Amino acid sequence: MKKLLPFLLAFLPLLVIAQAPQPVSERPLYDIKSIGEIKLTIQSKNWTDALDSLRIYGDGMITGAALVDGHQYESVGIRYRGDKSYQLNLKRNPFSIKLNYNNKDQNHQGYTSLKISSSLRDPSMVREVLFYEIAGRYMAAPKVSYTKLFVNEEYIGLFVNVESVDAQFTQKHFGSMGHPFFKAGVDYKPEIPLSCKQNIAGSLEYEADIKCYKGSFELNSPQGWETLQELTRVLNNDPKNIQQILDVDKTLWMLALNNVMVNLSSYTGNAMNYYLYQDNFGRFQPVHWDLNLSFGGLKNTGSGSDLELRDLQRLDPLLHIDNALRPLIKQLLADELNKKIYLNHIDQIVRENFKNGAYEKRAQELQAMIVVPFVDDKYKTYSLSDFQNSIKATVGKKSKIPGIVELMEARTKYLTSHPELTALASTISGVTVQSRAKFENTKVEGFRITAKADRFPKRMWVYYRTKADQPFFQMQMEEEQSKKATSGERLYMANLPGDGEDTVLEYYLMVENAGAVSFSPSNYTMTPVKVKLKDLNK
Repeated sequence: MKKLLPFLLAFLPLLVIAQAPQPVSERPLYDIKSIGEIKLTIQSKNWTDALDSLRIYGDGMITGAALVDGHQYESVGIRYRGDKSYQLNLKRNPFSIKLNYNNKDQNHQGYTSLKISSSLRDPSMVREVLFYEIAGRYMAAPKVSYTKLFVNEEYIGLFVNVESVDAQFTQKHFGSMGHPFFKAGVDYKPEIPLSCKQNIAGSLEYEADIKCYKGSFELNSPQGWETLQELTRVLNNDPKNIQQILDVDKTLWMLALNNVMVNLSSYTGNAMNYYLYQDNFGRFQPVHWDLNLSFGGLKNTGSGSDLELRDLQRLDPLLHIDNALRPLIKQLLADELNKKIYLNHIDQIVRENFKNGAYEKRAQELQAMIVVPFVDDKYKTYSLSDFQNSIKATVGKKSKIPGIVELMEARTKYLTSHPELTALASTISGVTVQSRAKFENTKVEGFRITAKADRFPKRMWVYYRTKADQPFFQMQMEEEQSKKATSGERLYMANLPGDGEDTVLEYYLMVENAGAVSFSPSNYTMTPVKVKLKDLNK
């Protein structure tokens, strides 16, 4: 307790905020401001042996009961989950809990599956939460919170509760379920033909035999192997048409996030731990998964020796750009515009989350909230001292898990001065959508968008849609001549049709110059500009 007291006093203001009385109401399952509680009941005296046996020899679940934040659920399915995060003869393993295992209508706040992460090899206990929170600002990402886990009334420890990437997730983010849906990485690798490329994991290399994909991907939909094969065919052999089958911009965001936050337990490293879901428009959407080894927890880029701390701090933003074994990177970034967009995403992630120190403050807030249940966890892998030091400094003599600040402070300086990231992008300004002029009788029937950009832009595009469930369409804007433009400025215009006065246009702009691209608004992935045709005619 003497060791704990200085830590508690240092974070007392944060603890007061975190533990302030809240109005009495049901706790949202993924409320990151509070700590949940899951109590499992398994009718087996040696429940760890039973779950170990099932994990090693079977793919089913043990039936038990679950009390989730005070709500009782019977006949749920329980099993250990994870690949490298699972360990034999360990109580503190990651869990998968299926609430509707026997009762298809059973759910908690609409969620039917719970994925509980043990945060293996993360002494800070904040890596997953930090990554998911940051990723969620730019693309679809699971919600995340903390929970205390009990089994048969015994406190097993503090865990990270990660929203399951399942049918409910795809319905919420992509408006459908049941389409081709894959997870890169399998717990049980089946026998595959000898003609298959070996040990390629989820690299998305093309295979002529569909059976080969089953050794690297888990199918989470009724069908879809042929569709996955077609994705790899287009990616490897016809990349100019990749936009038709892959959301390229979201994929560039995924790759940028992995690179900035040194998440090598991903496509960027071992080519695992991500999902692909084909949306209503035939395009695969990527989703991150299993992030406990982010921020340098895994140090291997997919081949060769593990990287030292300095190498992780200076991880090349264009890692794998010439690697044929990573076609998602090599083929996408071979397109010069895609490369500029990717580098723009890296720059934005660094500026908005790391250069300003926001990540360190957030890590401290999270640790202040969870320190007490962490100390009470008798099965924890790391000591309180490791927990306290892990944000700033390396922990462990063998595993050498980098301190998050130790890694990212130097990495931020490296990236902000990297030659590929120092080109000055054009700035978009003066964006307007023409409305009906005062005293004008004729109504506006479409959307005329004008904008200007500085620093000698080459091209500007408008991305637009008139229905919220549509993908954005792309149109290159026309350059306009104007005596008002200053040196280096260009004016651009685009006309988009309306479909009645209730038409709502969502749009954003992108401009390219010789060295870089930029977007307006910069947070276009979550909040594009919205304009209603009726409002333009008021």
